[in-house]
Amino acid sequence: MYEPIRTKSVHSSMAGTTSDFPHRSREEELDIQLAGHLGALLAVTDELRALAPSAELDSAAACLAEQVARLRGGAVPVRAVPSATGDSAALHQRAHALAGRALLVAASRADTAAAILSAQRMDAHTEALQPALP
Repeated sequence: MYEPIRTKSVHSSMAGTTSDFPHRSREEELDIQLAGHLGALLAVTDELRALAPSAELDSAAACLAEQVARLRGGAVPVRAVPSATGDSAALHQRAHALAGRALLVAASRADTAAAILSAQRMDAHTEALQPALP
């Protein structure tokens, strides 16, 4: 019913053997993902610091920068100059979502320090989104 394949795959012949091109391990891929999520969370944290400066956000930004640098092999994260405009609630929602993504990757990677930091940031942004009680 079907004719058998008579030629070699172009995918295997183009690269030669599978060891001809670099592969990253699962841990390296997770490091890259986690650094990306924490870097994005750092950028949103910097935006929030521009809107409403606080010692808590300064401390969080320092901890995030430290974790990103650790995951990137000591490379200091690039810090953009934040604008002082924006919706604080929307930024807190975005930061909460980014912290949640970072927490998932950190748990998958078994990175306790990053998981704790991500969970703390989620709690802080959840608290910031709660309406003020009279």
